Parts: sequence; C-alpha cells; structure tokens
Amino acid sequence: MARTVATVHGLRLRHRASTAPRLTGPPVRRPGTTVRRSTSLPLAVSFALAATILVGGCSGSESEESGSTASRSARERVAAFTCPDRATGAGETRNGPSEGEKLQVRTTVAPITSIVANVAGGLADVRGLIPEGTNSHTFEPRPSMAADLESADVVFVNGLQLEEPTKELAESNVGPDGQIVELGTLALDEDQYLYDFSFPRSGGKPNPHLWTNPPMARCYAETVASVLAKADPANAAQYRANLAAYVRKIDALDRAMVEATRTVPRQNRRLLTYHDAYAYFAARYGWQVVGAVQPSDFEEPTPKEVAALIDQIRDEDIPAVFGSEVFPSDVLEQIAKESGAAYVDELRDDDLPGAPGDPDHSFLALMRFDFATMVEALGGDPVALDRFDPSDTAADTASYPQ
Repeated sequence: MARTVATVHGLRLRHRASTAPRLTGPPVRRPGTTVRRSTSLPLAVSFALAATILVGGCSGSESEESGSTASRSARERVAAFTCPDRATGAGETRNGPSEGEKLQVRTTVAPITSIVANVAGGLADVRGLIPEGTNSHTFEPRPSMAADLESADVVFVNGLQLEEPTKELAESNVGPDGQIVELGTLALDEDQYLYDFSFPRSGGKPNPHLWTNPPMARCYAETVASVLAKADPANAAQYRANLAAYVRKIDALDRAMVEATRTVPRQNRRLLTYHDAYAYFAARYGWQVVGAVQPSDFEEPTPKEVAALIDQIRDEDIPAVFGSEVFPSDVLEQIAKESGAAYVDELRDDDLPGAPGDPDHSFLALMRFDFATMVEALGGDPVALDRFDPSDTAADTASYPQ
C-alpha cells in the first residue's frame, strides 16, 4: 500500500494511502494530524441504527468485567508495576560468539526491535522478523525464516499470544544453544493481566501490548540487558551501560506523560480506539479505555456492534475516537461521523515513525507521537511531550523488515 510523508510533533511520518471518503472542513488539531468527518454510513449500519441495542460497545459482557473488582485490582497492580526479579535476571549463561563474530539476535515487532537495538548498541546482529505496519497477531512468517532462526542465539518475543505464528516458528527451529525470551510473559504476573474489549477473559488471551506503559517498556529493556550480558559475557559491561542510558530516556518519557496528563480535563481521559492496544498505558496514567472497535477475531465489527459504539460515544460524550495506521478502517470514520466525535486516524500502534535509519525511527519517538496525539485531541497540552527528545541512546544498527 502506498505511503506519503507528513511531519507531526516534529516527526516525519509515513502514512498509508486511504480509500476512505473525506470531507473538507476546518481542522481541530494542529496541521499534520488528521481529524475528519466522513460521508454517510453504509446501508447495513444505517438499518442497524434503527434497532434497539442492548450491548455496550464491542465488548459485550466485557463492559461489565471492565468495572469489576478483579479488573480494578489488576489496573491498580499495573499502575504500581515494578519489574520482577525473574525478568531483571533472565537469560542463560553462554560463552558468547566466536572471535570476530556478533551475537545473533532476532526480534518480532518493531518496538521490541528498537528496545533491543538500544541495549545492544551495535554489539549484536539484531534483525526483526515481522514487517512494520503488519498485524503481528495474524502475521504468518515465511518458511524461509526457519533457516535464519536456526542460527539465532537469542530470539526476543513479546509472548502473551501477541505473535503466536512467529513464536511457533521460532520454537520449531531455534537450535539447541539458542534461547527464546518472552519479554511480556516475564514482566507480568497473571494477576496483572488486563482483559478487555478485543482481548476478553473468555478468550483466554490477556491484552499483550505492555510496551505502551513506559515502566513496562523499561522492564523489557532490563530483561534484554540481562539476557545479552549472559549470552555474550565479553560485552556485558557495555550492555549494562547502554541499558543505563536508555532507561533514563524511558523514565523521562514517563515523567513527560505524567505532566501532559495533568493538562487533559479529567472527564476527557477516556480512550475509544480501533485497535485495543492501550490498556496498560491507561492503567499507568489513570485513563480509562471505554471501548475498542476491532473485535477479538480482528475482523470488522458487526452493524449491531457499530450501532452500540455510536450510542456509547453519544451517551458518554467522548470527544474523540482514534484510528490506527496499522489497522486502517473505514468503519471507525463512520462511527465518528454518526456520533459527532472528532476522528483522529493517526495512532501508529507498533509502526515506528519515519523509515529505518531516520533519527525519529525509534520506539521512544513512537510513544511520544501516540501519547501527544491522544493528549492534544482530548483537550490537553502536549508541550511536555514535545520537549522530550526521543532519539536513540545507542546506534540502532538493527534490520527492520518493511
């Protein structure tokens, strides 16, 4: 799909061409981030709007679960998250690569690749497996990746069923001396799992998007440093030094987000997104995810679910709904049109800004952009985030498939 380039919050962004109809009108956000209204709803949805809707959002029974004592307790534990010892001490001791060679490291989604690259600092050969802008939940890796995985010393995956096809290929092909490290599984206790709209408890899959919570992203980096230091003892001191520099940046991002949140009216700290990727972010900063359009099977929602979301947005006076670069959807634009909410279609999920090699092609820049976009659209001031420097702290020599 074709991409264009725009600059928002100081970042050069790639955008996929959309076939969705658009109407012109005065923007309600700064130039570069799209807020738009669409034409009429599809006929099937229009018929559905006339029906009596009994469910709340796409969640069905999950709307009740999200307010339960168990769910509130999980959110509280996420808000107070600290990285467990099993994560900070992860990894198996190895002798390291042969002289003149580098540790062979493979990763899955781009945010993890960027985190690993900053800790590795060019001392390891880091290669991503899942192309940027691809649905990692359903991505089917090419069989040719099997040979590459056979030679991997370490494969970093998220786990928590984020990228099952890729993880399964790794499990079948990594050699006897290789390690598969599940960053999310190591970071999170089961009583911290968040189940919600696209990831209902009944489906058995917790929300896996931990990296939208900066302390959890820091935990990922700490795990990576421990694993690399044990796998490549000769460079252990440098991995730890790279980690120290990187976590200072992550902590600064966290502080900027706390400051930016204070500027968002309390009643506006509610998210309705297409892809359900921000549960751990919301728990960290006291926001609430009130709905997600994408069902748990990652197909488009039914007309009945669309109508319920429209009612919910109206009833709760939600000011903006957020689309996704990774999961473009005409349906969300129609929901915004019918409900009267602003439509912001810029969240990037796990697709880093810019292109590989660009200064802003980083996990930190991704988080700054998404956070600033949400803050501004919901009536806050993202100046604290705009001041944050998202550049890498070590040379990013990783390979990012496109």
